[in-house]
Amino acid sequence: MGEYARCLAIARAVRCRWSGAAIHFVLSREAPYAADAPFPVTLLEASATFHSAAVIELLEVWRPDVVIFDSAGRTAQLRAAQRLGARVVYISARPRQRHKAFRWRWMSLIDEHWIAYPEFVAGSLRIFERLKLKVSGRPVVRYLDVILSRPDPAQRAAILARAGCDPGTFVLVVPGGGTGHPGVDDAADRFEAAARSLAAAGTATVYVGPARMNAADAADADDAADADAGAASNWHPLGSLPQAELVELMRSARLVIANGGSTLLQAIACGNACIAVAIANDQAGRIRRCVAAGAALAATLDAASMVKSANRLLQHEDLRAALAGRAGRLGLADGVEVALQALSGLLGSAHSAQGT
Repeated sequence: MGEYARCLAIARAVRCRWSGAAIHFVLSREAPYAADAPFPVTLLEASATFHSAAVIELLEVWRPDVVIFDSAGRTAQLRAAQRLGARVVYISARPRQRHKAFRWRWMSLIDEHWIAYPEFVAGSLRIFERLKLKVSGRPVVRYLDVILSRPDPAQRAAILARAGCDPGTFVLVVPGGGTGHPGVDDAADRFEAAARSLAAAGTATVYVGPARMNAADAADADDAADADAGAASNWHPLGSLPQAELVELMRSARLVIANGGSTLLQAIACGNACIAVAIANDQAGRIRRCVAAGAALAATLDAASMVKSANRLLQHEDLRAALAGRAGRLGLADGVEVALQALSGLLGSAHSAQGT
């Protein structure tokens, strides 16, 4: 889901920057978001990584100027894109993918390597990586930092009205994702139980995600969650939201409880106090780095732990404000703008090579 959300944000920004741009996605038909893709799409039986023949056929027919492989792809696919004159971008979001992109064979095929997270999270270029770049002279490496929608005051007012909350008065709880993780299929349920418990205790709480528990189930999951009228007045479930609307909620919340993926970094980029909860193996290391930078507080994937951490910050405004201040001072870049600047150069070089 993270890869799709990232590419969708970039694609929408491309359409705004270059209104005549033709954009095409290749997705697994099993992906929960595939049916709602707002751009032309080729649906495959599984990830594009496992369907090289279909991907290469599309490249040969469509002849794109730029191909973006986000955490997916095979050598044959990259080679075909290069052979057809396309500029190739590879986005790595995990150490294994980054290692793959720094193999000699792939470095010769990639024009730009975008690292999906900030340098303080993903790590600086290692000595061996810098040496290989110096020898090969390619690709260009950029850190996307965080994919974040631009501010829209009108949109903020609309989403706050829908949530029924005023700026700075509510806790925002976001399990994130959209797909399950091995061993923690009930992660969203645990986030929801924490959110309901905070609401029951009198804290205005906005929950963005799949609401699968009724009030009675929530009470069973956490003894503190009494489903009374007072709790109901503080409980504001919104279901899943477009990223732009979610970002506006992040900018307006008093505190954000999120998973340790892109959602956490988006909240930090909004300059908000954040509690981070790992729901996938790769998120634990990312959270540790955010905590070390003083930009987040960690909690375990347990409703009681999330509630305890939230209450600590809500009851000690100096701690909450300091956390938010350090998050804001990180000055994370807008990854969409980083991508647009890179694509502008790639499109220019592609057209120059074609004599157009």
